[in-house]
Amino acid sequence: MPSQPPISETAPLLATHTPSSIHHNATPQDSSDPAGLEKAETIGSTRLKIGATMFSFVILGLFTSSVGVMLPPISAHYDLTDLHVSFIFLAVPLGYVVAASSNPLIHSRFGQRGIAGLGPVLHVVSAVCVGLHPTFEVLLAAFAVMAMGTGLLDGSWCTYAAGMPNAGFVSGLLHGSFSVGAAVGPFCAGALMEKDMAWWTWYYALAATSVIALIVLLYAFRHANATHYHATKPQPNNDNTTSRSLTHMFRYPALYLSSLYFLTYVGIETAISGWIISYTLRYLHATPSLSSLSSSGFWSGMAAGRLVLGHSTDRIGVRRAATMYLLLAIGVQAVFAFMRSPVGAVVLMALLGACMGPLFPSGVVVLTRLLPPELHVQAVSFVSSLGQVGGAALPFGIGAFVDGVGIGVFRWVILGFTGLSLVVWLAFAGLKPTKGEGSVAMEREEDERED
Repeated sequence: MPSQPPISETAPLLATHTPSSIHHNATPQDSSDPAGLEKAETIGSTRLKIGATMFSFVILGLFTSSVGVMLPPISAHYDLTDLHVSFIFLAVPLGYVVAASSNPLIHSRFGQRGIAGLGPVLHVVSAVCVGLHPTFEVLLAAFAVMAMGTGLLDGSWCTYAAGMPNAGFVSGLLHGSFSVGAAVGPFCAGALMEKDMAWWTWYYALAATSVIALIVLLYAFRHANATHYHATKPQPNNDNTTSRSLTHMFRYPALYLSSLYFLTYVGIETAISGWIISYTLRYLHATPSLSSLSSSGFWSGMAAGRLVLGHSTDRIGVRRAATMYLLLAIGVQAVFAFMRSPVGAVVLMALLGACMGPLFPSGVVVLTRLLPPELHVQAVSFVSSLGQVGGAALPFGIGAFVDGVGIGVFRWVILGFTGLSLVVWLAFAGLKPTKGEGSVAMEREEDERED
């Protein structure tokens, strides 16, 4: 396999050169270019794709943050306990597992254009189904389909951003967009229900936004078909690319440590998003509007952290910067554990979101730098799906604890798991790129940065 030139942490965003893998496969002068590479990889096209994926992640944020707002009305509508309504969280990893196993095949047969079409379609179908407020069993199935659409878009666009020049900054833009949507979601959904509108009406609005996302993504990735995907994807020396990738990626310790990191981190993020409203309502006795602000504040802080701290993360170095952010998050959560003021809780949630904002994109960037390029789509999809296991297990576990010991346990659980996430990150970030995969120069650069 040709050696990939290292991606510098200080490389300019949207550099005026195309990725080296494209130069290996086609040139703009190639009149027999079946993939339309000269159209697909212009700087304007790249910016359009980044903008489209950012808009897509705004919609993903709306879907994700809506769960926490909808737990109380769903519980009331179906007459559920905290434990039973927590089964919604268990439906999510099922969809992600299907997405992770399907992602490489969809890329291989349809390219990124296939993801751009299928992901939003799954969102439209599932949101309409939830809007029809069927039986709770059918509702759980709809949430699983919704998660599959999210998993396809999440794994694909994370990989795309991580492969860009100055990946930390581009990934920060992408996940910052997610946080913008997640911040707006609770506020809009809460305002809708304050007007005495049925909770399921919100999902019709989500279906409408998904239709817009479908149009935007299909236009931005209209040239990114299967031929283009195979032409730009670095190929190994043998022909059995897919089977090799699926087995070869399990040889890397980075896959296992990153999986554990994402499992703990996504669990924390989802637990906060899913239970912070119930916690402030029932434990801090906040008003419904103030409780919604605690969730919106958390995701607003996330957006600020991901959008503002992107450049700082690249300058400091992704590994060192994420360690600092985790330490700050632990400090904020320790204060939050003793906070009894609803207003203070809203402020602390915003600060916590800012600290945690860069943590997910930082993990994706480090993982892609520890693996060869042909494994990126499979690996990011795989660890994202495992992250959703944490995103299901921790909120579900909190629901079980709440039934037994009360909602106050929420603050201690997230504090303990953030400490665990720090330990896992230190082990994951301490790994070095594997020799012979085009990463020796990158290792030397990062060693110099850490010194």
